[in-house]
Amino acid sequence: MLRSTKIVATLGPASSDPAVLERMIRAGVDIVRLNFSHGTADDHLARATLVKQLCAKVGRTVGIMCDLQGPKIRVGKFKDGKVTLEKGARFVLDAGCTMGDIGRAGLDYKELPRDVEAGAVLLLDDGKIVLDVIEVRGEEVHTTVRHGGVLSNNKGINRQGGGLTAPALTAKDMEDIKTSAKLQADYLAVSFPKSGADMYMARELMRAAGGKAFLIAKIERAEAVGESALLDIMRGSDGIMVARGDLAVEVGDASVPALQKKMIRLARQENKLTITATQMMESMISSPVPTRAEVSDVANAVLDGTDAVMLSAESASGKYPVEAIESMHRICVEVEQTQPLNLEQDFLNRVFTRVDQSIAMAALFTAYHLKVKCIASLTESGSTALWMSRLNCGVPIYALTAQTATRYRCALFRDVYPLMVKYVGHDREELLREAEKTLVENNAVKDGDLIVLTFGEPIGKSGGTNTMKIVKIGENRSS
Repeated sequence: MLRSTKIVATLGPASSDPAVLERMIRAGVDIVRLNFSHGTADDHLARATLVKQLCAKVGRTVGIMCDLQGPKIRVGKFKDGKVTLEKGARFVLDAGCTMGDIGRAGLDYKELPRDVEAGAVLLLDDGKIVLDVIEVRGEEVHTTVRHGGVLSNNKGINRQGGGLTAPALTAKDMEDIKTSAKLQADYLAVSFPKSGADMYMARELMRAAGGKAFLIAKIERAEAVGESALLDIMRGSDGIMVARGDLAVEVGDASVPALQKKMIRLARQENKLTITATQMMESMISSPVPTRAEVSDVANAVLDGTDAVMLSAESASGKYPVEAIESMHRICVEVEQTQPLNLEQDFLNRVFTRVDQSIAMAALFTAYHLKVKCIASLTESGSTALWMSRLNCGVPIYALTAQTATRYRCALFRDVYPLMVKYVGHDREELLREAEKTLVENNAVKDGDLIVLTFGEPIGKSGGTNTMKIVKIGENRSS
């Protein structure tokens, strides 16, 4: 069975062995994530090279996403590596402290005393520890422990409701953008953006480094979830990641499910991509099977219309990276069969201002009503395939392209299956014959099948899809 929803898997110690990584690719990974919070530039370059070698060996198209660390809003280190905070105790977060103890901790993020005031609530280690700010004295933030526990080195700090001013792109991120351009990343994920301006800056830096990656904005700040802020960020990006970890800490865990649905709906309306992330298969870090709740979580993201579901520690450091992918694949395939088709409804109130967009919508409408075998989009940039994938017509979409970068980028689009067409000339009939041959060789179609084909004339010009054709496979060869 073809799977519409794509799987993103984070690489790490558990997936560094080439044999394991090959099994992961065979199990169905569509995009690998290189987490720049860990490892060196050389580590990431070596991993990217290995992925490309294995893709060629296995014959699958697997894209590469580089994920920037973003600002390190964390406590510093402790003399003994950790302290235990008791409820009601006083605790000081001190920007001038170099080594913490039971009464105080240093700060990687030196601006914290300027960003908080008495009454603010700080959440440490993903919300496991809660501190109430009672006063700020110079570089010291004095707090009372509301919920205690063990606090160890370099744990994250969030402010309830948001409001920390750290810029989205740090000096490290700017260097990492150069690394991502060097390894020819297909996607670049930007951590903690607050506005579209953060995304435009990342795009400029990436272009200056020679990169062509699509930009994914990780929505994980309270400031980013209001509708106007969200639309502003989306318009500066090619897609978003529903980053439920930090987001849940800032806005409260109960708010996240509704926000997830809103973000995915908005992104699809804006022709943007979505990745749903964080703790999707968390128990599979140490268990070979997911919990029933995790199965429901993945299924709900699929029903919401997400382009991709993501594994983090499950595939980076867990015991069962291959099983986690197999479980995700199984759930996605099962759930996709129950998806309702509302294409007539989806077309209402849609306005098309571009010829290529109109052709994309016409192809969907025709495929839906004619019940064709597939849609084949001959595409230079992948845009036509992306627009088609925003609405569910119940028919697979094959993105046929001669551009290697476009092929790997399309690996993240829901319902889209990228295939390489080797033809680069300008003869229309020859191109259509080549497209048909590619579909037959990849077992997408057989003689007698009806397909909808979209392409642009003149042949080979990007952004020029202006033609739709209904083709019966084999007719051209027999005539």
